[in-house]
Amino acid sequence: MTIQEFLELCVGNWFSQRSSYHFEKQQAESHKSELTIEWLDSDHPQVIAWCQHYQIDSTSAIGGKKISWNNSLDWGQPKQIGSTIIVVIPDPNMPQMGQILRGTNNQNPPIVGRYSLGSDRALTLQLEENNHCLEERLWFASDNLRLRTSLIKSPHGFSQTAFYSEIRKLPPKEVA
Repeated sequence: MTIQEFLELCVGNWFSQRSSYHFEKQQAESHKSELTIEWLDSDHPQVIAWCQHYQIDSTSAIGGKKISWNNSLDWGQPKQIGSTIIVVIPDPNMPQMGQILRGTNNQNPPIVGRYSLGSDRALTLQLEENNHCLEERLWFASDNLRLRTSLIKSPHGFSQTAFYSEIRKLPPKEVA
């Protein structure tokens, strides 16, 4: 599987459930979300702008994806609505590895990170910001079931961990 094929498999509408634990607060949380993942071509204005900001030839980017969410938190917390964009720039010599640019439309500049797609078809993303490291691992149990883990590490050790299960929302079957 190529990075392009992996990202294209992510496109769609998903129901997501997340269990997370905050080590510093010693607090567990549970979240439910509706995710929409859209493909962005390499000529998308945001892809071009972010590549230009880092003096990267935008034609070296394969494109990216826009991830939008609508969370409902358990325990009566207010809903969270937002989106993020990830731009993928493969290493020309080893396309299973490369750079990612991740941020929101109004975040300038985006965070620069790394990705690697393993032989086990799992995608690992690594980002660093403000002395915190995020490592996220994504894989498909089937075409319509995606699983994710994330770890956030601060200078004092792990600060948060999470597990996600995401089920693709399929369109209703047409009645003949």
